[in-house]
Amino acid sequence: MIINFLRGALLISVFSMAACSTGPTLEAEGYSEPVFTAERILSEDAETRAASDVYDPWQGMNRRIYNFNYHFDRYIFLPATRGYQNVTPDIAEEGVSNFFDNLRDVNTFLNSVLQLSPKKSAQSLGRVAVNSTVGLLGLIDVATMFGINRPEEDFGQTLGRYGVGPGPFLMVPVVGPSSLRDGIGLIPDTLVNSYLKEEIFGEDGATIASLVDAVSTRSRVKFRYYETGSAFEYETVRWLWTTKRELDVAK
Repeated sequence: MIINFLRGALLISVFSMAACSTGPTLEAEGYSEPVFTAERILSEDAETRAASDVYDPWQGMNRRIYNFNYHFDRYIFLPATRGYQNVTPDIAEEGVSNFFDNLRDVNTFLNSVLQLSPKKSAQSLGRVAVNSTVGLLGLIDVATMFGINRPEEDFGQTLGRYGVGPGPFLMVPVVGPSSLRDGIGLIPDTLVNSYLKEEIFGEDGATIASLVDAVSTRSRVKFRYYETGSAFEYETVRWLWTTKRELDVAK
């Protein structure tokens, strides 16, 4: 009964947003800034390492996957992203992005509880409660308007908080840079996210929702493979990701 109500409310919200799109459209928003800014990585308090110091015993395999990700991105992911942006009004794009971010806030809540972090647990739970009700199932990010910050925690960070090292660097097909620890951490996070989508959309609808989620997420990322102009792009990406994850676990 509750799930049917949620599905109905979601459909009503989507149609309402579509109707609103016939009026003046919002200006296109820029891509979100990366969380691993230069100021954060190169601060005096941050422990930095040389790019060559990253533990990468599977480099041959990782480079092949990196090249595969480039072709997948160029010929499948980015065309799908451009098509999605062309047919979707800006206000609807924002609503879709907010909706899936709201589901990820559930992951953050669960991992914050596992990390015994009351502040982040309260923040993430508060965001889910507000956005899922007042924010029409997360389509509107009311929590941010109310000043409730959005922490981001995943199971890889949870493992790191309990002393599990990152292990070897790992390039994951389609997903991108990771580590053995974070790659394993993707499994429970993905299972939770998939369960929530199935509860809301049903089994068949969850597959479509996951595809839309992936395209929506990709549309907000600036990075493009092999467009940095650097002969050492792989090493740079590897170093940036490793440093970012160290900072994420330490925060």
